[in-house]
Amino acid sequence: MNELKRESKRVTQRPDRAGSRAMFHAVGLTDAQIDSPLVGIANTWTEIGPCNFHLRRLAEKVKQGVRAAGGTPLEFNTIVVSDGISMGTEGMKASLISREVIADSIELVARGHSLDALVALSGCDKTIPGSVMALSRLNLPSVMLYGGAIAPGRFQGRDVTIQDVFEGVGAHAAGRMTEQELIQLERSACPAAGACGGQFTANTMATAFEIMGISPAGSASTPAMDPRKDEIAFQTGKLVMQALENDIRPRQIVTKEALENAVASVAMTGGSTNAVLHLLAVAREAEVDLRIEDFDRISSRTPLLCDLKPGGRYVANDLFRAGGVGLVAKRLLEGGFIHPNALSITGQTIAEIAESASETEGQDVVLPLSDPIKPTGGILILKGNLAPEGCVLKIVGHDRKRHEGPARVFNNEEDAFAAVQSGSIQKGDVVVIRYEGPKGGPGMREMLAVTAAVVGAGVSDEVALITDGRFSGATYGFTVGHIAPEAAAGGPLAAVQDGDIITLDVDSRSLNVQLTDDDIEARMQNWNPPASKYATGALAKYARLVSSASKGAVTS
Repeated sequence: MNELKRESKRVTQRPDRAGSRAMFHAVGLTDAQIDSPLVGIANTWTEIGPCNFHLRRLAEKVKQGVRAAGGTPLEFNTIVVSDGISMGTEGMKASLISREVIADSIELVARGHSLDALVALSGCDKTIPGSVMALSRLNLPSVMLYGGAIAPGRFQGRDVTIQDVFEGVGAHAAGRMTEQELIQLERSACPAAGACGGQFTANTMATAFEIMGISPAGSASTPAMDPRKDEIAFQTGKLVMQALENDIRPRQIVTKEALENAVASVAMTGGSTNAVLHLLAVAREAEVDLRIEDFDRISSRTPLLCDLKPGGRYVANDLFRAGGVGLVAKRLLEGGFIHPNALSITGQTIAEIAESASETEGQDVVLPLSDPIKPTGGILILKGNLAPEGCVLKIVGHDRKRHEGPARVFNNEEDAFAAVQSGSIQKGDVVVIRYEGPKGGPGMREMLAVTAAVVGAGVSDEVALITDGRFSGATYGFTVGHIAPEAAAGGPLAAVQDGDIITLDVDSRSLNVQLTDDDIEARMQNWNPPASKYATGALAKYARLVSSASKGAVTS
């Protein structure tokens, strides 16, 4: 018996497992393949959206690598929800919920078939953390491979991404773009397969997990359709067999130090606010005590060095040409912003990986430590009487530090979007969108349609937007999300009324409404949460089980 069949021997060995072996023979496995370690290839391929569309090709390369190293690959699939397609619709409520289903489905397949090791292939936003949550939960020798970013499109002589399309919708509504220009933009922005090209959620999480060490060094920033991605996939198949042989497991990698390194990478690259939710969720699965306050602590001491969209000039392909995620690791190490001895799936430390990174001469995507874009990172955690458990503010792409103004309250995203499109949001307003949190949505929809419409309308520098929902990684502006506790759970956001004065202050890390605790309590005495339209099914189940956004919006 192969000594690496630590788990699968339960289903393939001894005479009483003849039925299991018969089933394996039925799908074409030989005796030798059945007697080899069984490696699950957890694919998140889908035809719905470009982010994961090419993963079947990469899965074949991974399987070739597993076979070359003596293992038997067994591919299976999970669900996927395309954020870009569902954005701004009821369908976006399914997006964050899909993260839990992805993690659960990988766990169940691995446990159900006693797999020895796993490679998870990811693309669109929730497949990345969902995969790593499952790997951390199972703690089998495992690797996560990110499918890579899409190439930028070209429109009117400049690079564009899906972010530009959503902002184009707002510009069209404001009369700043013709319908024909908008059609031309939508047909140009996404030229092939791959995840959204800026430092949006997919690339943020791919960067974080390479820095964390659960993804192979050099894999995250290689573009989706670059021929070198095939070789990376092949080597990933060999790598998981190496991890199996050396018995390297996710919980040796996903430590407090590695998670803090991942947070630092989010800060230095100006990454998505969704990283807060996802890294908290991964930490929970790995049984590591990471807290929302840690994000502010780490971001406050880590400079913003990467000039990446949505707040900057460049896309993921530009980062790849500049030196990739390895160059980010190099800067983090040079500045003393990471724990250097954190282990990666290759057996190397993050310091060893960073020291071997190369930098393209003349590149200006990742700036030197002596010339940061900002002295602190892109994500801050605010607290106050509107967010006792905290909320998340992204400060990339603007220099605003304070906003005070009257609340314009909306109980759902659609009403807020209509108000922006109609031009009824006034300078100085604080747009409040509530009952869109994990429980209230349910599903905590991203607000890219609203925030992009604000940018497209040309008023983003003069209004603020706060919500118990969340934002796309493509969002920028003075926007606060993840307000906790959420309105549907009786949080103080439920007490806010039109005209209440709300203050956001970066320096004091505060979000407050000019009401006393007694005022808030009096308003809440007769409060009842709005009835949900989802009484049954996955969304209703999620609403009953989900935790606060301040704890990662995980189910338990």
